[in-house]
Amino acid sequence: MQGLIQRVSRAEVTVEGHVVGKIDQGIVLLLGVEKADSEQQVDKLLHKVSNYRIFTDEQGKMNLSLKDIGGELLVVSQFTLAADTRKGMRPSFSSAATPQQARQLYELFVDKAKAAGITVATGQFAADMQVSLVNDGPVTFNLAV
Repeated sequence: MQGLIQRVSRAEVTVEGHVVGKIDQGIVLLLGVEKADSEQQVDKLLHKVSNYRIFTDEQGKMNLSLKDIGGELLVVSQFTLAADTRKGMRPSFSSAATPQQARQLYELFVDKAKAAGITVATGQFAADMQVSLVNDGPVTFNLAV
C-alpha cells in the first residue's frame, strides 16, 4: 500500500464539474493499493497518516500531526501509485490490486479514519477526477507500508 501525502491549506476533488470532496487545512492522501495489501496495511498506513508530524508548531518546526491540529483528510484513490516504473518507457501495473480488492481496502481505510475521529472527505473511486489543492510548504511525502 502506498500513500502520497501532501500538507494542504485547502483541497477539493471534482467529478464531471461537481465537487465530491473538499477540505480545509489538513492532508491530501493519494492512496494506491497493491495485490499483497490487507487490513494490516490499512491499519499501518492510517496510523502513519494520522500521526506523521508534518505540521509546524509554535517554533516553526514540523512537530505536529493531523490529529494534533484537528486537521481534515481528503482520501483519493490513485491506481497509478502501484506502477512499476523501473524498466522501459511505459508503466507496468502488474502489482496493482484488482478494482474489487482496491475498492474494499480504500473504503476500509476511509471507514477506519472516520471511526478514529478524523474529518474525512473523499474522491470518487475509479472516476476521472480533478484534484485541486494548495500544497502548504510545499510538503509532500511518500509513505509505503
